[in-house]
Amino acid sequence: MEVVLHYRPWQKDPTVLQKITEEALKEFPVRKLPSFRPWFPSHSCKLPFKPKRRPPVISAEEAEQVKHHLAVPETVCGSLIYDCTAVLLEFNSDIQAGQRIQAEYGKINSSSLGKQSENGSMKLRRSWSVSVPRSDLKDKILPLSRELQSILDNLKLHAFYRARWIIEPSTFNNQTLEDIWVKLNQMIKHNELPSCNATIQRHENQIWVFCDILYCEYVGSNLRKKLNLGGIMNLFVHRHGVIYSL
Repeated sequence: MEVVLHYRPWQKDPTVLQKITEEALKEFPVRKLPSFRPWFPSHSCKLPFKPKRRPPVISAEEAEQVKHHLAVPETVCGSLIYDCTAVLLEFNSDIQAGQRIQAEYGKINSSSLGKQSENGSMKLRRSWSVSVPRSDLKDKILPLSRELQSILDNLKLHAFYRARWIIEPSTFNNQTLEDIWVKLNQMIKHNELPSCNATIQRHENQIWVFCDILYCEYVGSNLRKKLNLGGIMNLFVHRHGVIYSL
């Protein structure tokens, strides 16, 4: 407890001030803290805990496969420094592509994208929108069409592989990029697009909507309907390109 004593300038005798403080503190009651009592009954807890089921048993062959998979990253990486953006298209390390994007960025008004730093470099503002899982949409989502399922089988892609719908100028239908982005954010905010996150690519004049392939047809039809899109929307998968159109 901290005590602050205010006194007049001519009352500077420390012994007098100490007595005043002691007398003032005597009026406060001293309460002894009660001993801790657990909220749960101690007699109902019997240690040690034992699981209801036995642990899984794996064969020697499966154990060797696990060891092999654990050893592969060490030989591939070879270094403790790992760049998680190396395989992402939007973080392409190609020099010519980087110079082209920077040149296009230079043409855009800095007031709409970011601020100019002291050394003259542009600080770009990236716009992202992320969805929240929603369970009540499962009943509305139909199974994948035969056409898309055959494409997945040929490419050996899993249904939970990530893909992206590309909303480009040919689909705007007399709308601006920002108008579509505002509507899309409202859809994601209200959890109308399962497993989705989106980013606006102003330098490409495009919007990328990422989703699991399992929900891509539902997401694509919902985007076309709610955003009033026209033309053809393409579904892009990394390392495979455009695999499906809607």
